[in-house]
Amino acid sequence: MINYYLLTKPGIVLGNLLTMAAGFLLASKGVWYFGLFFATFMGLAFVMASACILNNYIDRQRDSKMERTKNRALARGTISGRSAILFAALLGGVGGLILLAYTNLLALSVAAVGYFVYVVLYSVWKGRTIYGTAIGSIAGAVPPAVGYCAVSNQLDGGVLILFAMLVLWQMPHFFSIAMTHFNDYVAAEIPVLPVIKGIWRTKIHMLLYILAFTFSAMLLTLFGYTGNFYLAVALVLGLTWFGLCLAGFAYQNDQLWARSMFRLSLVLITAICFAISLDIV
Repeated sequence: MINYYLLTKPGIVLGNLLTMAAGFLLASKGVWYFGLFFATFMGLAFVMASACILNNYIDRQRDSKMERTKNRALARGTISGRSAILFAALLGGVGGLILLAYTNLLALSVAAVGYFVYVVLYSVWKGRTIYGTAIGSIAGAVPPAVGYCAVSNQLDGGVLILFAMLVLWQMPHFFSIAMTHFNDYVAAEIPVLPVIKGIWRTKIHMLLYILAFTFSAMLLTLFGYTGNFYLAVALVLGLTWFGLCLAGFAYQNDQLWARSMFRLSLVLITAICFAISLDIV
């Protein structure tokens, strides 16, 4: 059973549920509608787990070429492709029904768009185009939008800012992963930016994305969704991330630096999600 559990990429699901919670609380002005939150949490968890299983299925041959993924159950053949697809269909169906029954059609539709982008566009195209990371960032920005829409049942400025923040955050986050596992991506022939355009150019892109992310994070306060405590957290962490990125041009060990960038990106997004929940206007 552990192999089926790992197929769902629980770490990714959990991280995305954290951003979903931030979106939910932003729309609810910090009020815990426990029944609605639980339904959104469970429904989206099942939908994301289903998408991750199908991503594992599509990536099984590429995964077998990468050191960090070669022991995944589908890459090793421990679980059959048919069993994985049936498991994904079951989880996706249950998750979709929960969202439909207990949230609203908009939240379900947003989740469905994220599912399609991740499973079809990202999983299929990431081995063919350098823009795979950008496509994946769209899917990764969907969970907070689902949480927001489950409460508000509308697309407004708040959800658009959250979506932009997560898209922009993911780009340097993913580039850090690609640089850390540079040799794996070369072996699997996945055309990520560091492999195709080089480390130096990737660092420049990361700087620009971090600046754009920090500015977008400020918009939640500038448009009256959050208070000054959140703004201070976003600015301090955004500028810290930018400073570490800038220091990367002088690093001799790019993989060590990339791991530091990756860890800081996780601290940053976690802290910002908590700051949103604590400082909603």
